[in-house]
Amino acid sequence: MSDIDSIAGLEAIVGKAPPAVSLKVIDHVDATARRWLTASPLMFAGFGNGGAVAITLGGGAAGFASADPAILSVPLATLDDPTLAEPGASFGSLFLVPGIGETLRINGTVAAVGGAAAQIAVEECYVHCAKALIRSGFWSAAPTDASPTVPDAFAASTCFMALATMDAAGRADLSPKGDPAGSMAHVAGDRLWFADRPGNRRTDSFRNLIAQPHIAAALLIPGASAVAIVRGTAMLTDDETARASFAVQGKVPLLATRVDDLDIAIRPSAALERAKLWPAAPAPADIKPAKMFAEHVRLNKDKGLGARIAGAFVSVPGLMQRGLDKDYKDYLY
Repeated sequence: MSDIDSIAGLEAIVGKAPPAVSLKVIDHVDATARRWLTASPLMFAGFGNGGAVAITLGGGAAGFASADPAILSVPLATLDDPTLAEPGASFGSLFLVPGIGETLRINGTVAAVGGAAAQIAVEECYVHCAKALIRSGFWSAAPTDASPTVPDAFAASTCFMALATMDAAGRADLSPKGDPAGSMAHVAGDRLWFADRPGNRRTDSFRNLIAQPHIAAALLIPGASAVAIVRGTAMLTDDETARASFAVQGKVPLLATRVDDLDIAIRPSAALERAKLWPAAPAPADIKPAKMFAEHVRLNKDKGLGARIAGAFVSVPGLMQRGLDKDYKDYLY
């Protein structure tokens, strides 16, 4: 087994993150992202504090969380575990909108907790690609009251995972992972395994766990209201046998992740219950992820040559949407 313990080793396998990838990241919650929040009934939130990272869900009626450009406000009562929201903790999040495959990621720091809400000082805001939710069949699921009650069976039935990691400076990040049941994750002995798949090519979570191996994750079975909260230490590997067990459509992932020191707790999620995600409502007609990508590129403060070229690209009507459609169709695995 060949473990990957350096950025050089990671990039030798998956390549370097293209510089243009960072151009979609802005440092505030713009009008398009605020509209997203008004339609979102569910978030996953990762909190980094004291060298450890933890994860919880937040949910309620659409618009339960709100923001001005600099501050994201999350009512504590909407969090499954509000004790994680401590002043000074780093924060990473994913917000979902019914019927839309992309997710909104907002990262920052808990600036204050009071008045029944956590106030997050926003540092990053961007739209994440739809591949994880597409692969998981997230929005096509039917409601169910049945889900496994033991960790190995729950992992085998999982289709979606929100993965919380933290970099060497303690900044938290949340990444979506999705696959058909049986290909998302599995427990072998006292370890959990999951695979890498093509995504937005930032590889934030993998870079983070090389620097700081502690992870937390929420495993979901779309349609059910139970979640499995995972904690442990993670290691990337290019071991052929480990990767082969995650082959889908004849394609073997480039990397697999092994989680040691494993703790899995299966529990009901009040946030999921309140969010009432399934059956999925139609996607809001006025939320267009491709247009949000383009708008965020234009709002990015980088004004170098690469940014100007990217700005010209996204200004061509329909070009961004056609590029996303092709990527989702041809490079899902």
